[in-house]
Amino acid sequence: MRKRLDLRIDFAFKALFGTHGNESILAAFLNAALRLPDNQKIIEVTLLDPQFNKENTEDKKSILDVHAQLEDGSRVNVEIQVNNKHDMEKRTLYYWSRMYTSQMKEGMDYGELCRTITINIVDFRYLSHTPRYHSIFQLYETEEKFLLTNTLEIHFMELPKLLIKWRRGEVNPRENQLVRWLLLLEASEDEKITQVLEEIAMQEDQTLKKAIDEWERVSQDPEVLLAYEARRKALLDEKSALKRAEKQGEIIGEKRGEKRGIMKVALSMIQKGIDNETIAELTELTQGEIEQLRRQ
Repeated sequence: MRKRLDLRIDFAFKALFGTHGNESILAAFLNAALRLPDNQKIIEVTLLDPQFNKENTEDKKSILDVHAQLEDGSRVNVEIQVNNKHDMEKRTLYYWSRMYTSQMKEGMDYGELCRTITINIVDFRYLSHTPRYHSIFQLYETEEKFLLTNTLEIHFMELPKLLIKWRRGEVNPRENQLVRWLLLLEASEDEKITQVLEEIAMQEDQTLKKAIDEWERVSQDPEVLLAYEARRKALLDEKSALKRAEKQGEIIGEKRGEKRGIMKVALSMIQKGIDNETIAELTELTQGEIEQLRRQ
């Protein structure tokens, strides 16, 4: 199997799903993701530049989200993340709000604001509350569970959970279109997935075939490959930095735990009438720390 771009890298994802000329591929993915009935299927999408993400000069030189407008005016933003920065909920709400309010123009009525949807595809386990790989959030009344408005809609799609279900035979890309599109993102690392998807593309899904052909084409484009490798390296560097930060956090946490334990021992020694010099010798606390404990 010829090596193709890893579609989990946001640059490659946008090259396939967020490039002019590939709107039919994005529309097919969104129809599957949004579970639209046949009479409401998306026929056309308009790709937009997600200006709401450009906040300062430190932002990405090229925004790698896929931002589109549907025929009914709805706005959709699709983002793929390979690294868990542990801020997804707040980050998602922030970008959703920016996308929603960016529609507002001078003299415009609030009633003209359109449904706004964010789709987060993540290559890590994120929602521990559920084994489901696709979770959808909206605004519901807490007791009776009725919907306030469909204006806000947030999706999380967790690729590791999907892979587990695929390996167990619990999902079938022949029967579920979202499964086939999400498995496509994993196909560069799995020859079996690639084979199954290519069979489906040849037998029944012309849009999937177009996607695989386009994926093959961009994977051989020297300019695309150059930018892709730069982005892949940046994400690997980011992953390493996150791991270092997590490790440093663990070390700091351990030290704080040890310190709390020492302070507890010292407080017990104070209560037993032991002098400061002895406590300092045994615990390595300073005289100031011991005196502070005595005042508690």
